[in-house]
Amino acid sequence: MMDCSKRVFIFSIFVIIVSYSSSVFAIEAGQPAPDFSLPSISGEEVRLSDFEGRLVLLKLGTTWCPTCKQLSAEISRVGNVLAENNVAFLDVFLKDSVAMVEEYLENTANPKNFHALLDDGQVARSYNIYLIPRLLLVDADRVVRFDSAGRSVSADEIAAMVRAHRPPVAAQGS
Repeated sequence: MMDCSKRVFIFSIFVIIVSYSSSVFAIEAGQPAPDFSLPSISGEEVRLSDFEGRLVLLKLGTTWCPTCKQLSAEISRVGNVLAENNVAFLDVFLKDSVAMVEEYLENTANPKNFHALLDDGQVARSYNIYLIPRLLLVDADRVVRFDSAGRSVSADEIAAMVRAHRPPVAAQGS
């Protein structure tokens, strides 16, 4: 039999976990997307705020994650939709080296407006990354409209989200 103090301790841990479980899903739709500044694999600094006025597809993952590769393939399938709607695609690699990312991208068709970025931990912390891949759609006002929170997302879903949240043509920036 478990004594009363052990039961209270286990129950307390359970309550803490349940209370904070929503923090696993860092950004809820409607919340502002935290800004960041990260180096691209070519060495230029890229900020999320550089793309204000445009839709941004933000993928967070790694080079070694099989489901991250599957998500990249789904995004590649809608490259024309992203280009037609002037969507910036920021692929943020969590704790991967330039060499790892270059090898990963070697035989990959990336859509127009693609940027491969190297996270030093700043984005992982800001966006509370526990599940990868993570796909977020950030609107022209830098508000999160979608967060996959680790679930699969199809090319059709991505295309539909882009079409639903694209800014008016006159509002789209460069």
